[in-house]
Amino acid sequence: MMERKLRRNKQELPKEVTLQILRQGKVAVWAVDGDNDYPYAVPVNYVYDNGFVYIHCAKQGHKIDAIKRNPKCSLCIIDKDDIVPEEYTCYFRSIIAFGEAVIIDTDKDKVSALKLLCNKYSKGTDPTEEINRFLKTVCIVKIRIHAITGKEAIELARKR
Repeated sequence: MMERKLRRNKQELPKEVTLQILRQGKVAVWAVDGDNDYPYAVPVNYVYDNGFVYIHCAKQGHKIDAIKRNPKCSLCIIDKDDIVPEEYTCYFRSIIAFGEAVIIDTDKDKVSALKLLCNKYSKGTDPTEEINRFLKTVCIVKIRIHAITGKEAIELARKR
């Protein structure tokens, strides 16, 4: 389990803010154990639900090979990234989640995850036809979140 304390703990986000960023973020950078000991990080759309993150992808490729080799992974979500040139700094807010990935193999679980994704990214539409069209070719990865931390620029933390 990943349990490292933040070095600059005054900048740590409260747990509820961290989870809010995880729920509302649009893109995560998913990092896995890539080929030849190189980390592999790729931006993905995702949805968070009840302790799990769901990602859709192709059934083959770099990410799938990596999680079959080592299911441990991380996700980084940037909530704020404002460059402040006159202060030579950036007012940032971001989170990192650590977990273990598994490939969902039942159609029922894939449909549930796809509905969650569609509700997040295509709210108000009926995704049934789209889900049925891609159900046999899509891969759904389910990541159980083991640890999560959030951090923001000290200038933002001081305003809290």
